[in-house]
Amino acid sequence: MTKHILLVDDDALLRRSLAFNLEQAGYRAVTAGTAEDALAQVRLDPPDLVLLDIGLPGMDGLDALRALRQQLNVPVIFLTARRRELDEVLGLELGADDYVTKPFDFDVLLARIKAVLRRAGASAPAAPNPEPIVVGDLVIDLAAHTVTVAGRLVELAPREFELLAALAQEAGRVLSVDELLARVWGAEYVGEPQVVYVHIRWLREKLEDDPKHPQRIITVRGVGYKMQEARIMNHDS
Repeated sequence: MTKHILLVDDDALLRRSLAFNLEQAGYRAVTAGTAEDALAQVRLDPPDLVLLDIGLPGMDGLDALRALRQQLNVPVIFLTARRRELDEVLGLELGADDYVTKPFDFDVLLARIKAVLRRAGASAPAAPNPEPIVVGDLVIDLAAHTVTVAGRLVELAPREFELLAALAQEAGRVLSVDELLARVWGAEYVGEPQVVYVHIRWLREKLEDDPKHPQRIITVRGVGYKMQEARIMNHDS
């Protein structure tokens, strides 16, 4: 079945050329010049993936992503001309699945699209009711996509959840940065360790009593990261 991609960008020339290339690559491409138009299209014709420019007129890409997430849960790849990492990181924290910085090579974008769709497809037919992963007082419910620490619900972005689950499934074992990249982001990301570093920092801020002295997600210098198998919890501090 042909995958449907919605491209949202205010650059008409880029929309036309990119839509043409996507069609040539075997996708059905639909375009919108504003976030408002895109949200209206999504209601009528839900896509399998959205390519979303951050610097849109009117509602920008970050606000568009928030609105989109209220309507449906499909993979989103940000297209951004802003080179500051803050914009890219913010987009991922909001729940985007990837980002590509303009100007980009179409083959690079195509590889990212395939990787994101593959991950989305792989996660769809999950086991009916997988057992929750329990590490001390940390409980990861894969079916409900929730995380609790000592009974307290912790809100995680999609990629944070996947990274935490990968570490917890191998609790006590050190996972290299490249192994985490391949498992959570896809092989295309091996060699981009900063992606892991940023997400580990976010997880620690949300899960650790003292993020600067982590007790759950431990750095093994020169090797990678591991989840502590069991620990004595002190919730009085």
